Amino acid sequence: MATDDYLADPEELATWLGKPADDPKLLSALRAATRRFRGAVGHRVTLVADDVVTLDGTGRESVLLPVWPTTAVTRVVLDGQELTEGTDYSWSDAGLLRRLGCARWPDRLRCLTVTYSHGWAEVPEDIQEAVIDQARSMFTVVPGLQSQTVGAQSVTFGAQAAIGVTDQWSKAVARHKVRTSGDA
Repeated sequence: MATDDYLADPEELATWLGKPADDPKLLSALRAATRRFRGAVGHRVTLVADDVVTLDGTGRESVLLPVWPTTAVTRVVLDGQELTEGTDYSWSDAGLLRRLGCARWPDRLRCLTVTYSHGWAEVPEDIQEAVIDQARSMFTVVPGLQSQTVGAQSVTFGAQAAIGVTDQWSKAVARHKVRTSGDA
């Protein structure tokens, strides 16, 4: 797996853990945390070119594309007819696809097909931090273990180990998850 397939830098995780960046267990924890984040948000996070989605019409002027930031919209087809950017629709990097000329998107299911590029060229810091934090936990905490005693030493793991995610993780997932028309 290439380094750019991780949502955080192995070197940064290595610094936290005091291990070499090529340590197999460290890389496995980072890979697992990356997969877990991508699964939680429902998309790759990093830049995806020419993704094709079929969307429901909203009966409104705007439709929300599922993943942001939007970096390009190359094709919009409504009921089999290709529309023209600047005449029939416009779009924003926030993922809004707006009808132009007092028109609205029809209120019909699966009437709109959009080809667009989305995601981050550089992973946002909130995602990197959440993934590093999760990978650190995966590296150090035995799943399901809340406390451990060896001889006279006792270690109790925090609530994150018991519930599996931190508040930081939850906020990053909420911010970057796939959006639905109900989110608009």
